[in-house]
Amino acid sequence: MIIFVDYEHADRYKDGGGSNIQAARTWISYRLEDLSGMPSLLVRWDRISLELLAKIDAQAIFISGNGSDPSLYDADALTPLYEIIRDSGLPIFGFCGGLQCLALALGGELRLLDIAPDAEESDTLKKWPNGHFGEVGYRPIELLGEHELLVGLGDAPVFRHAHGLHVPEPPSGFQVLARTEITPVQIMVNDETRIIGTQFHPEYWTDEHPAGKTLIENFMRWSSLI
Repeated sequence: MIIFVDYEHADRYKDGGGSNIQAARTWISYRLEDLSGMPSLLVRWDRISLELLAKIDAQAIFISGNGSDPSLYDADALTPLYEIIRDSGLPIFGFCGGLQCLALALGGELRLLDIAPDAEESDTLKKWPNGHFGEVGYRPIELLGEHELLVGLGDAPVFRHAHGLHVPEPPSGFQVLARTEITPVQIMVNDETRIIGTQFHPEYWTDEHPAGKTLIENFMRWSSLI
């Protein structure tokens, strides 16, 4: 069995888009299930524990993105998830906010994207309601070096972006495999622990832009899930 952790804060479900988030989480969980050939259990970030992973014999963990302000998360409530990231020994893939969760658990930090406040919106940039800019849309990334996770992606694979925060430097033990002009860490990976995070959203692949599916399948092979 694989685990898909819903990293969205409960407050985000209280607004008008809560049902859309829930539907998306279920849809993504099914996508992961179909790719892995294993049942996928969707679990809220504050309901997961090492005991649960042992009970269901979890084989890998995926962590969703989120749209919540990091300050909303209670530090004590995050402790079990952070312990899992550090100590479970399981392969882990963090999508967007999931990458940021990995970084925070492993001693990294988050920053707003370095974009001038008077910048103009474009196909790549969007101003959020809080006044900060985000990198958005289906855009290419620049790959850095070679890795088995990158096999079959081509020279400039296209993925879905939707983030206003980023990790400026990867935690100790990680290497950076991709960047964009706006975001210096688009893929970070630790070969020893089998942990990868992407600042983009590979789980939202489409027929037109299938690179996300390829990357997730590569992770599953890299982790011996398939």
